[in-house]
Amino acid sequence: MDFFEAIIPLFGILFTFGIPGILIFWFRYTKHRERMRMIEKGLTPEEITAYFKNIKDPRKPRNPYSSLKYGILFLFVGLGILVANILYEFYDFEEGIGFGLVITFAGLGLLVYYGIISAKLRKEDNYELKNNQTIAGQ
Repeated sequence: MDFFEAIIPLFGILFTFGIPGILIFWFRYTKHRERMRMIEKGLTPEEITAYFKNIKDPRKPRNPYSSLKYGILFLFVGLGILVANILYEFYDFEEGIGFGLVITFAGLGLLVYYGIISAKLRKEDNYELKNNQTIAGQ
């Protein structure tokens, strides 16, 4: 057995357990260092929690229709794959057509999503506009 063949399992074990262990250690160490610096500054735990509550959430606001978007997208991608497979089997189309069909169907899915959401938002805006007019007319 060659030397390099003998150390392959060793590297496998080290990379499987070593890298996650190093990442966990680094995360805990930086959190500890941050807390120690806050203690050195003389901050109390209540002040620290109040400070972090005042910071706005840097993440974007959630899109309530994201599940609809991905559902329609995956549905149309699946339809594109299905149509491409049918064209391969029965009509002897070339293989490059399949990729184009999948991308085309994905684009169609996103256009359908856009149409649904724009109609829904337009309907909500009209509803709010009508309610505001009836409230103002009272």
